[in-house]
Amino acid sequence: MIFSYPGYGGDPYDPCDPYDPCDPYNPHDPTIRFFPLGNFHTSSSSVTSVLLVIPVGLVTLTVPVISSTLIGAVTSSVLAKLLIFTYFISSSISGGPRSTAIPNIPTSARWSQNGVTVAGGNGREKATNQLMDPQGLFVDDDQTIVISDMSNHRIVQWKKGEINGQVIAGGNGGGNRLDQFNQPTDVVIDKETDSLIICDCKNDRVVRWLRRSGTTQGEIFIDTIACWGLGMGDQRNLYVSDPKKDEVRRYPIGGKNGTIVAGGNGKGPGLNQLNSPNYIFANRQQTVYASDSRNHRVMKWHKDAKEGIAVAGGLGQGNALTQLSLPEGFFVDTSGNLYIADSANNRVLRWLQAAKQGTVIAGGNGEGSAVNQFHCQRGLFFDRHGNLYVVDMTNQRVQQFSIE
Repeated sequence: MIFSYPGYGGDPYDPCDPYDPCDPYNPHDPTIRFFPLGNFHTSSSSVTSVLLVIPVGLVTLTVPVISSTLIGAVTSSVLAKLLIFTYFISSSISGGPRSTAIPNIPTSARWSQNGVTVAGGNGREKATNQLMDPQGLFVDDDQTIVISDMSNHRIVQWKKGEINGQVIAGGNGGGNRLDQFNQPTDVVIDKETDSLIICDCKNDRVVRWLRRSGTTQGEIFIDTIACWGLGMGDQRNLYVSDPKKDEVRRYPIGGKNGTIVAGGNGKGPGLNQLNSPNYIFANRQQTVYASDSRNHRVMKWHKDAKEGIAVAGGLGQGNALTQLSLPEGFFVDTSGNLYIADSANNRVLRWLQAAKQGTVIAGGNGEGSAVNQFHCQRGLFFDRHGNLYVVDMTNQRVQQFSIE
């Protein structure tokens, strides 16, 4: 299998995502092209890099091509076994879950600056102690962590203190059968029915999967929707973000027809618009928040409002405390304060209600894999005790920061 990693081109707009994060290396995705070497011809300026994949016995060599002269240097005996992967610039979207059990976090709260790995962190693969491009997460009342393990096409859970996770939905390869997912990006728990609600991104559907023992497949909840993020409201409404249409819709549980509650006016920076809404959150008043990723802001839409309010960021992409850079997961506490995974800045900010800037509560120490660093965060969550959980995607782990 050939993996696309940062440095092999993709979307220069998002340094955290050099490929389409919903499908980083699917050969059927339009952002990845396959050519037999003898038929390789392109004048496209969007080609960002080329990899030579050369089978040699039981080993596959993957060589970045720096110039066209390297192609000419490959002998004809190898050409019959060689493919060229050309990676084209792709747009990115990402997302995550929300809970109705919101902890009351005092404004004086502080968290440990060194995170503890509570899931994954053992490389990018499919063993039960590993993750592959994790995205959204949900933390249950007993601190069990449920994770959308995107590129493993499965939902996994990690009980508190355990080294290995458990596959609780999917895990049967990528596909569109009811026992499969194709790049699941988000998951929430519906406690009333004791089921998982899952955004099955590449299958353009939302699926419900009962948590009872013996469940082997899910049921389609909503179809023909380019979903990414999910949220559950107190009135048993399901909120779904659609980054392709730049809108958020509200669905009654079990209903197929959604109502637009944010965006829906095309892609753009206007207050009635969104640009790649990813994570979402809904409170008891049916106010909807969305991480408006490519506008580098978090937006708040009151019920039935025609326009939103920028409650964090919105001053362009940057690393000042008044700015955000590709915000992803976020959380809203009972006081209306925001906690934001400022992904391209590799930090988590707390943004008090009505404040003009945020404060760093985790990370902010550059990109990396140390215990006080991140490399492209995705989902963000708090448990009922106020401990912070962050999906550290490129490091293939979930980090916990204990409240002090």
